[in-house]
Amino acid sequence: MSELYQTEITIATGERCSVDITERVATAVRESGVRQGLVHLFLKHTSASLMLCENADPDVRRDLEAFFQRLIPDGDPLFEHRSEGPDDMSAHVRSVITHNDLTIPVRDGRLALGTWQGVYVWEHRFRRTDRELVITIRD
Repeated sequence: MSELYQTEITIATGERCSVDITERVATAVRESGVRQGLVHLFLKHTSASLMLCENADPDVRRDLEAFFQRLIPDGDPLFEHRSEGPDDMSAHVRSVITHNDLTIPVRDGRLALGTWQGVYVWEHRFRRTDRELVITIRD
């Protein structure tokens, strides 16, 4: 019979930032007791996303943000949806072209991440927000 563990955590984000949640996910894996399996992460929002990214040099995440600012400018006249400000539709576009879920292998009771990989919530809005993340772990 397959073991299933599920929990939900809240991540407080800042203004357009990436928040390292690797240790919080690793803690959930340890608490689950699953030794070999998968952890699935689902972010319950449409203006933030999840990313598996370089964790040694923060310039990587800053460069990604600079690239997205160029690719999807806030307040672009192309966008009609602006009910929450100039970053409203651009945040939704960023979320759609990135992703709001990740699946990571669990090996020997630990996240099977590469040496320089970290798990991040990538906030696409300009204001502080609490984001809800569902963590599901299955052997």
